[in-house]
Amino acid sequence: MSKHKSNFLANEKSPYLVQHASNPVRWYPWGDKAFKAARKQDKPIFLSIGYSACHWCHVMEKESFEDEQVAQLLNESYISIKVDREERPDIDKTYMAVAQILSDSSGWPLTVVMTPEGKPFFAATYIPKHDRYGRVGLLKLLPQISQIWESKRDEIEKSAGKITQALQKASKYENKASLDEYIFKDALQQLENWFDKQNGGFGIHPKFPQVSNLIFLLRYGTKHQYQPAIGMVTNTLDNMRNGGIWDHVGYGFHRYSTDQQWLTPHFEKMLYDQALLSIVYLDAFLVTGNQSYALTAKDIFSFVLSDLTSDKGGFFSSIDADSQGEEGIYYLWSYQQLEKALGAELASVAAAVFNIDCKDDKGEPGILHISQGKSQLAEKLKVYPQQLEDMITDIIRKLFSARKKRPHPCIDQKILADWNGLMVAALAKGGRVLERPLYIEAAKKGADFILDHMLTEEGLYHCWHDGLSSAPSTIDDYSYLVWGLLELYQATFNLRYLKAAIQLNQKTLNLFLDSGQGGLYYTPSNTEAVIYRQKEASDVSLPSGNSVSLMNLVRLSKLTNNPKLTQLAEKILESFSYSIKQNPQYYTFMLYSYFLLHYETREVIICGQNHAPDSRELLGQLNRKYLPEVNLIFKPCSQDNAELDKLTGFTESYNCFQNQATAYVCSDFDCKFPTRNVDEMMTQILGK
Repeated sequence: MSKHKSNFLANEKSPYLVQHASNPVRWYPWGDKAFKAARKQDKPIFLSIGYSACHWCHVMEKESFEDEQVAQLLNESYISIKVDREERPDIDKTYMAVAQILSDSSGWPLTVVMTPEGKPFFAATYIPKHDRYGRVGLLKLLPQISQIWESKRDEIEKSAGKITQALQKASKYENKASLDEYIFKDALQQLENWFDKQNGGFGIHPKFPQVSNLIFLLRYGTKHQYQPAIGMVTNTLDNMRNGGIWDHVGYGFHRYSTDQQWLTPHFEKMLYDQALLSIVYLDAFLVTGNQSYALTAKDIFSFVLSDLTSDKGGFFSSIDADSQGEEGIYYLWSYQQLEKALGAELASVAAAVFNIDCKDDKGEPGILHISQGKSQLAEKLKVYPQQLEDMITDIIRKLFSARKKRPHPCIDQKILADWNGLMVAALAKGGRVLERPLYIEAAKKGADFILDHMLTEEGLYHCWHDGLSSAPSTIDDYSYLVWGLLELYQATFNLRYLKAAIQLNQKTLNLFLDSGQGGLYYTPSNTEAVIYRQKEASDVSLPSGNSVSLMNLVRLSKLTNNPKLTQLAEKILESFSYSIKQNPQYYTFMLYSYFLLHYETREVIICGQNHAPDSRELLGQLNRKYLPEVNLIFKPCSQDNAELDKLTGFTESYNCFQNQATAYVCSDFDCKFPTRNVDEMMTQILGK
């Protein structure tokens, strides 16, 4: 279909917006042109927010936005704006809050109708063309709203004003509360009440990974030697890896499961899920020693490096749920398809392992998932466990080869600063923990791409796709990237990354800090806010920028001997303290960061020769332990360390002892006696 003459999306950088450039709807991108047109023509604005990998966004486009009848209604009575929520998360978060107020629901596609001034008065998620699913269809809804706009304008204006005031009020965190170690127990109790003991995860359905909860539980469980907290994490990770939410052929996790058992996913794959889940699997490996968690992290990285990594080093944002016009078809297998790819003997094994019905004569494809342990399967199939492992390896290899011949779901090749920051953190951590230089090299390339192409004198840009997008940055871009740079420094000890983390952290404070009430705004001070300037601290699908910034501030205060950063971290925590105390289960990454404030951290300085065996022995021991309270610095003894000493502000007097690698373990810069012994170093760190 040729691009519609009156549609203004053809020259946009977002692949999602360009997908809609051929719609008969007269779409505008978000901007002054659209709002001026709405004011001039005195029309309400029809705002549609989605993203490229979203299944129901595709459904709504095919049903309605490609339909001439719907397009005519929109073009006659509305100014229509299409927004990519990944390119403009500031707009998305603002109007998602509107949807939660007006309809008590959220999700994509998000539909909002608002005044020419951007004040909303109607919100919904997916809307069908005709009445169905208990929802009013667009063909009926659009004329109704248009009629109300004409006949009850004063009421609409008043309602929109009240909604805007409610949003502005909800964004203020004025009440304060005192927090102490009991808040950790309160959060734990709420998570235990919410936990699904049979299937892992939290709640019923839909089931999201909620990684912040898992990260908090690992920290709590190890700190307080509370095994049930660790068990909640391992239960969840095991069930997710066995379920249909995991791609058993090509690896990587889908975004969420529509059921309670992790069986039936929405099939889009998001970069941020791969990053955060690989981090928690790595931590679970360090805590438990279970190699299956290390293997899952390796498999996630394998997927990301093969499917989501650009030739420039940055990481793509997502993979579509749909291909060939159908959700998930790329990932499904019938028994007949297994036979064609594997042959009869291996197909019967694959069907038993992955729960595909071999008696299904209709050839209906199913979702690969594992419901039995490998030892049970081996006994059932009358083979040795190692034979079964070899068979499964062969099955996956052959299915992967066969699946490559299918039309691949579209990859959204936007490079987003925030999600790339998370992936840099994950790969850097993976490289250290798993001793895989390949991951560290990928993390370096990702960080270098952002620093070289997305960071300018004006600041950090949010989005890159064939050049910088004008989309403004958010607190997530800065905080996640600082997190990634700190992890990368501790994997490489390249001062470029420590220096960049320090500078970006200062830029974060300059642009986002509320110096009066405390806390960080979602949008920077040099960008016009959408309706209101909001703050966000709850940790739902992703940790909030405030939670990550709190962690960054504590870590940087210890790495650079700057107690003012700790004071700022305390003020961030205080600004959200009342909300945290009311509902701690929604602030679990904030509480994970609070551990660093409430309990002693450790500064560990290793002085040694680069790549020398004794240096590697000390560093390797640290990398193989779960030590979230440790901030690590490496000081090469054979070179000029003036820049390092200036950045840290406290390492000048630390040196190798008798030309051998030496560890200095400090707490608040009060250091114990230096040691060259690995066991003594660990005793000093753990306080045993």
